[in-house]
Parts: sequence; C-alpha cells; structure tokens
Amino acid sequence: MKNSTTISATLSGNKYKASAMKKIYDRAYHEFKKSQLGYSTIAIIGQSCLGSAAAMVLLMGSMDMVLKMILLFLVTILCMAFNGAVLAQLKPLTTFNLLILSTVFNTMVIMFHII
Repeated sequence: MKNSTTISATLSGNKYKASAMKKIYDRAYHEFKKSQLGYSTIAIIGQSCLGSAAAMVLLMGSMDMVLKMILLFLVTILCMAFNGAVLAQLKPLTTFNLLILSTVFNTMVIMFHII
C-alpha cells in the first residue's frame, strides 16, 4: 500500500471526527432516551413555563399585530407539538427534537423582545 498511487478516501485522516455540538446532542439524547418518562415529565413543565413566558412577552411587546399573532401561533404550536409527542408516546428522537426546537424558538422570542 505504501507504493500505491491511490489517494485515501478520508479527508482529515479521521473518519469519525464529530463536532462538539454533535457530541453534546448525542450525549443529551442518549440520556433522555435512557429515562424518557422522567425527563418528559420534567420537560413538559419547564417547556410549558418557557412557552407561556414567551407568549406573555410577545403580547406585551409593541410589534405589528399580524407579526405578533404569527409568532404567538408558532410559540403555541411548538409547545403543543412537544406536549402531544409526549402524550402520544412518539419515538424518543422525535420527542427530543421537538423539545429542543420548542425550547430554542421560545428562548429566541424572549431574548429578541428583551433586547
């Protein structure tokens, strides 16, 4: 193989190189999957509180009414999607991804209205 003229297929010399965010995501997902019932219960409470805070901040803000209602719709739909995923006992990956999506979106809504 030393005298071969073929180029190796790996780009960086390490086939299994993963980003730091992917590692954190994988660890959190495996932990969530391991104890899905307990984490889902805690997540419903925390995520619903975060969603209600985002809705309150939206309604208190001085934005165009149409944009405010669209954002309020998205906040409500994402919170309800996660709650529905838990109640329907969907796969852990779907439930976990909905939790992350809802939490990130609600946090962004709150942060953009605070700034």
